[in-house]
Amino acid sequence: MVRVTTTTPGVRLLPNAITVLALCAGLSAVQFALTKNYSMAIASIGIAAVLDSLDGRIARLLDATSKMGAELDSLSDGISFGVAPALVIYVWQAGADRIGWVASLIFAVCMILRLARFNTLLDDTEQPPYSSEFFVGVPAPAGGLLAMLPLVAWLQWGEGWWSSQWVVWAWTIAIAALLISRIPTLSLKTVKAPAKAIAPLLIGVALLAAAIIQFPLVALLVAMVLYLAHIPYSVYRSRWLAAHPEAWTVPPRERRAIRRARSQRRLGLRPPLRRRVAGAAMRAVRLPRNGEYVRTPRGPRENGSANGDGQRRRSWRQIGLRRK
Repeated sequence: MVRVTTTTPGVRLLPNAITVLALCAGLSAVQFALTKNYSMAIASIGIAAVLDSLDGRIARLLDATSKMGAELDSLSDGISFGVAPALVIYVWQAGADRIGWVASLIFAVCMILRLARFNTLLDDTEQPPYSSEFFVGVPAPAGGLLAMLPLVAWLQWGEGWWSSQWVVWAWTIAIAALLISRIPTLSLKTVKAPAKAIAPLLIGVALLAAAIIQFPLVALLVAMVLYLAHIPYSVYRSRWLAAHPEAWTVPPRERRAIRRARSQRRLGLRPPLRRRVAGAAMRAVRLPRNGEYVRTPRGPRENGSANGDGQRRRSWRQIGLRRK
């Protein structure tokens, strides 16, 4: 008897509820910025990013994905990571001129365009198999947090060149350009940890949690800088996969083997001969006699016991070996 299980309406509501919570957290950042509580504004956008990473996974785990959930997730991301960070930065830069408002508009519009392109790429069936390992451009949660980098630096170190209006607006426009760019960035959705790495990863999560609790602003700064630093590697990896179709569907260990083999071939290196090298050395070099190695000369043998110049070779009995 086949037992069919169906998802209850309450379970199907859970991913959408998490998405709505992320939306509320993102909008709350604007309210905290209006009351000059910028630390809570950054924390609200961070909470929205965490909730946004959970709703899709929970929906797939519970088999509760729906068309409405996908549209709601996109609208929530546009408000939480596009509109809210732009307004927070504009409120922070009190007395900002028209250029500041233009930069905020550009960031919000680029975020919406980035999400619209992401939705269209979901239905694209002509992409190569490795495309699921990358995002096209910087994803929405990362872009929203990266836009807050000058504000985080201002909260940590006070006034400086990083809090200058021209630097802030130039940074905002630069992040907006990364959102709509075609630069590939790594996707954590396809990362699989081996079994032996679970314990070190759990220790790393504990250390990360301790760093966030004790030094939240510094931990956020380090995380954002590391994310920006990974982009060149992501571009290199994407180009390497595009040039090596044989590595598209193989596990990471085989990919590393292919990369090493390609590197050795490009540098003109040959793999070590291992046992054949050792065997050749044993045949060419005999045991030391009076502190010097004796190399066996080549030439015609006489009766299997002497070489061409009359020198007799040492047998296995003379060198103290036993025949197997």
